[in-house]
Amino acid sequence: MSTDDETRPAARPTVLTGPSGAGRDGVVERVRARFPSVWVPVPVTTRPPGPGERDGVDRHFVTPAEFDRLVAGGELLEWFRMGPHLRGTPREPLRTRLAQGRPVLLPLDLPGALAVRAALPGVDLVLLSPPGWRASPAVAEAVAHTVVHGLTEQAVAELVGLLGSSYLAPARPPLRG
Repeated sequence: MSTDDETRPAARPTVLTGPSGAGRDGVVERVRARFPSVWVPVPVTTRPPGPGERDGVDRHFVTPAEFDRLVAGGELLEWFRMGPHLRGTPREPLRTRLAQGRPVLLPLDLPGALAVRAALPGVDLVLLSPPGWRASPAVAEAVAHTVVHGLTEQAVAELVGLLGSSYLAPARPPLRG
C-alpha cells in the first residue's frame, strides 16, 4: 500500500543571489523568522571563527586539509575561494532536507548560485536586486525571479511566497464525506 508521502517528489531548492551589498543576510534572517520551516544550510569554511560564531551553528570551521578532503569526496555542492580561505555548501544535509520535502534557501553569490544550478538543474534562482540596479543580460537570463530589495518587508514577503511554491505541504488525508 502506498501513501501520499511515499510518492511525493522532493522539494526544489531556492538559491538567493545578488550583487554584494544587496542585503541577502538580512532578508534571509527575516524570511526564517516569518517562515520557520525554511532551512538554510550551514556552510563549511577554512577561516577562523569570528566573534560570537559557533562551530556547527553559524559555520563548520575546518582545516584546509579537511576542506580538500570534502572537495575530493564530492561532499560539497559548491565551493569557492574567498581571499586565503575556502567556503562551501555541504551536499548531504541539503539532500536530506529536500527529500523530506522541506523548503531550502541557499544564500549564495552569483558564481555559487550558477554552480548549484549546474549541479541541481531543478533549482530556482532568485536575484535579490537593489532598486535601480541593472543585471547584465547573462545574469537576467540565469535567474527565474527577481526580487527588488527596496523595502525589506516587501522583499521578504515576495521571497516567502516564492519559497512556499517551491515545496509541497505535508500530505493530508483525503476528506471523506
